[in-house]
Amino acid sequence: MVAFFRLVFLMSIFSFLPFLSSNAQSASVYVGFLSSYGAGGYDVVAYHTESAAVPGNNSYVAEWNGAKWRFKSEQNKEKFVANPEKYAPKYGGYCAWAVAQGYLARGNPSNWTVHNGDLYLNYNRSIQNSWEADKDGFITKSESNWPNVLAR
Repeated sequence: MVAFFRLVFLMSIFSFLPFLSSNAQSASVYVGFLSSYGAGGYDVVAYHTESAAVPGNNSYVAEWNGAKWRFKSEQNKEKFVANPEKYAPKYGGYCAWAVAQGYLARGNPSNWTVHNGDLYLNYNRSIQNSWEADKDGFITKSESNWPNVLAR
């Protein structure tokens, strides 16, 4: 009997996984698994104003483009609300290098670059090193792939 319930449980989980995966892949803003926060809950304004990855605070939250965004202060939240496109990461916070390659991967808020006023997230430090070697070239490729890569 226990084996039967295990089987039913596993079948229900495996039938649910494709939904989670396709949902994550089709969203225009990357949010982590079981999360609703863009940029992993980091303050996207702080990347621009402090040149630092600063965790946001649950006291300062705004909603934009289907995601919630945390900030370290009310002032940063107000800056974002006034001009979210200026502060939000490009490509919805997906890995900018991956978008240049024609696919989606999660962006890691600890691996970031502000270049020409835009915030870019990368999957990990190794990918960020590749990204930094030719940012302008990868941005050109990413721009031609975005947003079509969301439909793949």
